[in-house]
Amino acid sequence: MQLPATPAVPARKKFARYFERKQCIVLVALAIRLAVVGFLYPDQMSPAHNHFMFGFENGRVAYSIVQGRGFGNPLFEDSGPTAWQPPVYPYLIAGVFMIFGTYSKASALVLLSLQALISALTCLPVFFAARKSFGDRVALFSAWAWALFPLAIYWQAERIWPTWLATLLLTLLFSMTLNFERPAGLGAWTLGAWTWIGYGLLWGFAALTDPVVLTVLPVMFGWIGFRLYQQRERWFVPLTVASLAIIISVSPWFIRNYEVFHRFIPFRDSMGLELLNGNNGDTSYWAGASVSSALTQKIGPWHNEAEWQKFKQIGEIAYMEECKERAVALIRAHPGWFAVVTARRIVYIWTHFWSFSPYYLAQEPDDPINIVFSTLFTLLTLIGLRRAFRENKPVAALYALVFLFFPVVYYFTHVETYFRRQIDPLMLVLAVYGVMGFGPPKQTPIAAVAPRLYETVHTP
Repeated sequence: MQLPATPAVPARKKFARYFERKQCIVLVALAIRLAVVGFLYPDQMSPAHNHFMFGFENGRVAYSIVQGRGFGNPLFEDSGPTAWQPPVYPYLIAGVFMIFGTYSKASALVLLSLQALISALTCLPVFFAARKSFGDRVALFSAWAWALFPLAIYWQAERIWPTWLATLLLTLLFSMTLNFERPAGLGAWTLGAWTWIGYGLLWGFAALTDPVVLTVLPVMFGWIGFRLYQQRERWFVPLTVASLAIIISVSPWFIRNYEVFHRFIPFRDSMGLELLNGNNGDTSYWAGASVSSALTQKIGPWHNEAEWQKFKQIGEIAYMEECKERAVALIRAHPGWFAVVTARRIVYIWTHFWSFSPYYLAQEPDDPINIVFSTLFTLLTLIGLRRAFRENKPVAALYALVFLFFPVVYYFTHVETYFRRQIDPLMLVLAVYGVMGFGPPKQTPIAAVAPRLYETVHTP
């Protein structure tokens, strides 16, 4: 007896099934990123300055750990203990060094591949944050947008640095924050104490990865508390539990710094150098240069031999304090100049524009293209934010506050090309939301492109 033939599934429906699967999005994102890693990993292999390009300060501290000299020596030679970098990434690199070899090709490929995986996995919190904010359709396209986003593909393969892990963690924390808003009558404490403890521990881990994420901690905590208060739900105890979890998770690092340096150093001791790097009198480039020399030299002991000798002579803590004093003295003497250069940094963060001078463009020849891309990205984000305020003001307010507060530390210190990457996923969600607002009614594209998802969502 011949069985009836199984109906053929149309090619379009097959494509739609893969298009809507989150694991497919992650795998495509990973494949693209690994391909780029294959082209860019040789950039890490330069032996100059004791392999400084391999992870920069994080890589040098990792090397010190592997050599048995402890958490220290962030530059080219032995200089003693350090608090220049928070601990997560140096220890991660050190672990890879121990298994795959110090400054080896295998270690470079493993670390960059891990960063590729981290960037690809960011598709998941992007999806969940977008779905909680604006629905399934925006979530699906936002996740695909991150998978194919040029900046997310390039930067994680260009340098070994904690920014990419911090991007995943901050996006995950943002998604969790959205989900802490409970329906009326379903209290926040019904999530369980361990959920709030886990939320706090994740904040602590993110802070020990890249402390800049803490700029939006008050924003997210405040948003959760205000929304729960509006719903007449308990907010103080859950947020207190999360706060205590943060304190407990970061305390060992604080204690270590106090025991080593005999002073309170919360996360890093490099704020003085960061401040001087962008506030030393030179504005020809976004990474400031010293104008005290006939030949312009960049600030920082990794660029400037005289600064490096001073760093070794007086030690890390004293050097950072001296940098802070120099920067503060210049700011006080030239407040108008500081206001102008701060405005220029704000413009750069959101548009990538710094200068069109021949000197600058000789160092950054790709800037005209980057300016167009970054400015368009920011405009689409603002369009999405405007639409969000019309349709969901509480959620739009959270996005807006994150964008407002996150870059503040960069406005007053200095900027670099990979700064602000941590909030790119959230900007991308709003950009997608803004673009989709120009299209037909919500159900049309998803019904046409991903019918199974559409049927799942809309079937009673």
